[in-house]
Amino acid sequence: MKTLSLSLVSACSFTAVLTLTACAVGAETNIGIGIGPNPRLPAPEKSLIPTVRIAPAKGWPEGGKPAAAEGFKVTALASGLTHPRWVYVLPNGDVLVAETNAPPKPEDGKGLKGLAMKWVMKWAGAGVPSPNRITLLRDANGDGVAETRSVFLEGLNSPFGMALVGNELFIANSDAIVKVAYVTGQLKASATPVKVTDLPGGPINHHWTKNIIASPDGSKLYATVGSNSNVAENGMAAEQGRAAIWEVDRATGSKRLFATGLRNPNGMGWEPESGALWTVVNERDELGDNLVPDYLTSVKDGAFYGWPWSYWGQIVDTRVEPVRVDMVNKAIAPDYGLGSHVAPLGMAFSDARMPAGFASGAFIGEHGSWNRNPRSGYKVVFVPFSGGKPSSEPIDFLTGFLSPDNNAWGRPVGVALDAKGALLVADDVGNTIWRVSSTLPPAAPALPATPASTAPAAPATPAAAPASATVR
Repeated sequence: MKTLSLSLVSACSFTAVLTLTACAVGAETNIGIGIGPNPRLPAPEKSLIPTVRIAPAKGWPEGGKPAAAEGFKVTALASGLTHPRWVYVLPNGDVLVAETNAPPKPEDGKGLKGLAMKWVMKWAGAGVPSPNRITLLRDANGDGVAETRSVFLEGLNSPFGMALVGNELFIANSDAIVKVAYVTGQLKASATPVKVTDLPGGPINHHWTKNIIASPDGSKLYATVGSNSNVAENGMAAEQGRAAIWEVDRATGSKRLFATGLRNPNGMGWEPESGALWTVVNERDELGDNLVPDYLTSVKDGAFYGWPWSYWGQIVDTRVEPVRVDMVNKAIAPDYGLGSHVAPLGMAFSDARMPAGFASGAFIGEHGSWNRNPRSGYKVVFVPFSGGKPSSEPIDFLTGFLSPDNNAWGRPVGVALDAKGALLVADDVGNTIWRVSSTLPPAAPALPATPASTAPAAPATPAAAPASATVR
């Protein structure tokens, strides 16, 4: 989820954080607000205490489950997990699940602000200590339910993203990438993790989730690192190396900044037609219910996407002082708005194992808003692609995570296609991995079981970033 900003928490009393619903007029629900390649962006709204409207985390009632789009059915691959946030499918069909949460912070439970933050996180379903483990699930008989569940690796530091290259499994902790030897079919890692490279962390580590993906030829890893604040209110020194995607040499651990100005990127994928790297990004808060749109975008080598000085290209955020005209002038706009405060985290590109209409595009896990009235997100959407780019409005694919009285039965996070082409969804409030399979014929004959992300055919060359963008 988007982490509550420290400035917001400090502005609210403990009671107000839990009960406040809206200080502004309220969000518009028109599809054109914040959605699409050229979304309508209203004027910023400013208030002393921004909207706080958290859906209390309750978990699923007995027999409850989310609702899938027509032509799909939902089963629980595994339930009773502890805060599962990310999924990764191994070539043999086994599924790795990162059971994880934020690492402890110095202010946890200390003073009014710390107490408020602790209760807000609990209210939103993120109050449990991090299990710090990766669990392996195996569905040996292919019925969509894992009969085998084992602790594959434990003692990690808030693990999140995973990537297998050859016989090495790479794991993104909250402060470093580590690797461990992997043997096909093993239920438990037999080696001790070895550090590959550090990632920006520290005692605050505001956006702690770090995701990784391997390059198509396996020589590089790409790692997401979110910002350490909302809009650099703690100074740019606290943001060194953050709000960015890093490129890491897999063999040596040496790294460089690949793209910057991305407030909190998470899910990543290689778009099948163009070969370009894409990501979903959580944008900034406290500009009103309808700003700023979270987004889906291709990631260009060397590109700057605006944070913290501007958003959606070159729209200046006047809260950030001094204004850096040089940085604003080189900011480029993202490709596609997903709507404000939907909190996109997981992303997975589809393929022809899905039926027509869902075979080309991106599935996105929207964790859901905490600061919008009415609420947004709390679902998995599908963005159709054509010619390597989004081609039409998002389609609701998996819904029903909010109860009729607006409690959170679940909250979707990571998404991935399994070995048979069904969509797996990590639900960190429902503590379940949902499996969404089609009852319709696939768009094309079945592909090999090995996921494209673990055994790609050829390297992709990211496009060069433009020198500047049109001032808006």
